[in-house]
Amino acid sequence: MRVVKEIEPKELSSTGACRKYGVQARSTVVSWLQKFGNFDWENQTSSNIPKSPEQKITEPEAQAKLLQKQKALLEKQAYVADKKAIIFDMMINLAEQEYQIDIRKNSPPKLSNLSEKSKKKP
Repeated sequence: MRVVKEIEPKELSSTGACRKYGVQARSTVVSWLQKFGNFDWENQTSSNIPKSPEQKITEPEAQAKLLQKQKALLEKQAYVADKKAIIFDMMINLAEQEYQIDIRKNSPPKLSNLSEKSKKKP
């Protein structure tokens, strides 16, 4: 937070912040700015600037569009993840058939001798 507070008012550059605070990658500082800063990275504007009445009216519309984009991206990621799971499952099935080995654990693991003894001694 200290780094972000020094960079935003232009007291320090992101490269200077890396040197001053010993941060190895400039991308780390940029990600901090995106997470904790006041700059609106989607619209490329500072969120501290007072908004006109027109901007206040269109702001919910822009936010709705942003949420729709995020929803579409998440739906796409879920679709891809589902397809990957299906493909991985098929690969495991093929490997089990080809090499005649059980890759998936079909039965629960056996209890160790210690836990079996403790269950028998009530």
